[in-house]
Amino acid sequence: MQRRKFIKNVAATSAAFSIVPSHVLGKTHIPPSDTLYIGAFGVGGRGRGVIRGLDETQKVKFVTLCDVDDRRAAETYKKYPKAKRYKDFRKVFDKHLKDIDAIMVATPDHMHASIALPFMREKKHAYVEKPLTHNINEARLMTTVAKENGIVTQMGNQGASSDGSREAKEWIQSGVIGKVYKVDCWTNRPVWPQGVPLPKGKDPIPKGLDWDLWLGAAAMRDYNDAYLPFKWRGFWDFGTGALGDMGCHIMETPFGVLDLGYPTEAEASCTTNWVGDFAEADYSHSCPSSSIVRLKFNTAEHGDIALNWYDGGIMPDLPDELKDGETIGDGGGGSVLYGTRGILVCDTYSRNARLLPSDTMKLLNPPEPYLKRIEGDTGGHQRNFVEGCLNGTETSSDFKRSGPLTEAVLMGNLAIKAFQYKEKRENGRGFNYPGRRKILWDGENMNVTNYEKANEWVRGTYRKGWDLS
Repeated sequence: MQRRKFIKNVAATSAAFSIVPSHVLGKTHIPPSDTLYIGAFGVGGRGRGVIRGLDETQKVKFVTLCDVDDRRAAETYKKYPKAKRYKDFRKVFDKHLKDIDAIMVATPDHMHASIALPFMREKKHAYVEKPLTHNINEARLMTTVAKENGIVTQMGNQGASSDGSREAKEWIQSGVIGKVYKVDCWTNRPVWPQGVPLPKGKDPIPKGLDWDLWLGAAAMRDYNDAYLPFKWRGFWDFGTGALGDMGCHIMETPFGVLDLGYPTEAEASCTTNWVGDFAEADYSHSCPSSSIVRLKFNTAEHGDIALNWYDGGIMPDLPDELKDGETIGDGGGGSVLYGTRGILVCDTYSRNARLLPSDTMKLLNPPEPYLKRIEGDTGGHQRNFVEGCLNGTETSSDFKRSGPLTEAVLMGNLAIKAFQYKEKRENGRGFNYPGRRKILWDGENMNVTNYEKANEWVRGTYRKGWDLS
């Protein structure tokens, strides 16, 4: 057992002390209960921003930094020269399991569960970027393992820690807009290529990139510049498209406010791609360039709720209550909640809750704030996680909340995949589309009840040696 953890156990049994004073261990040593020792995975790009937020708490120490791409990780490596560096997360597990209290995972979507679960099973706290997982089964598994091991968790959808999310919930719960029956959500994404052919050819693997480790659980293929550094989001093998990228941000407000739970059905329509006159392309490996998804939920408080998702430049209908010059959401997207007594609008990341018609804001007598706020905007979501690990503070997006949210988002993607799925007609002319239907979902049993093909996508596939067992 590590010395600091041994001291924690001794301190816990003492009636006189809650933590060990610094002078016991030496003047420069920070008491164990004041420091969170972290192993970070995926430390370039978005991971660099998460690490910055964690570091700003001044209560963490990065024991290991792990990234398959030295180029993307270079800035982070330079800032934390004392942290041990690795490319393979399995080596961190083998060599440093006893040295860390928590992990941070900000890799491409397809590797979130593969990296996080081994550490979570060893009772390491986990901060994992959105979407929590690449498929529904992984989200359910992450939620279950977190609960069974009693660990502190946080998904990286920072809007969950915003004042806007809490304000919207207080307004809805106090009946400001009545019973909610419909929600529209949208994003300006994708801002990377989607609806594209499978990359062909073999490009030179950039120096410093371990392509085999980057692929991880995904099937082996030649390296191609079309995948990196960010364009992987548009391919189903690695990413989750526009909905996966932003759904856990934008749907967070209605999901948390309305206690939506598992959807009961999902239906999608997407852009069709063409490669010639009356010649339809089969780009089912790539997320569509635009889509509409219709989810339905049944709630105890509000009854049936329809949630509609739009991306790729497609927008929901503008409310009649919107005045000239007014907009819904912001440049990145937003959500509109329709109630029997009014309309509530939020921007991306749950910001700027407001009512329509806008004149009603002058008449609003909001309830006294009663939900605990997370202090500060910069790094507040990461600080909330650190405080949860050190002090038991409730986190804003623990996996018991963000797991089901991720499942709902990925259920939308399952409907998109069903819409995209094609079977060549027997005469060789054109396609049949057996998945273009309402997908009926048994959330408790994690099963599509009316289209068996879709159940293949619930669990996904893994390269040999990379399964989650």
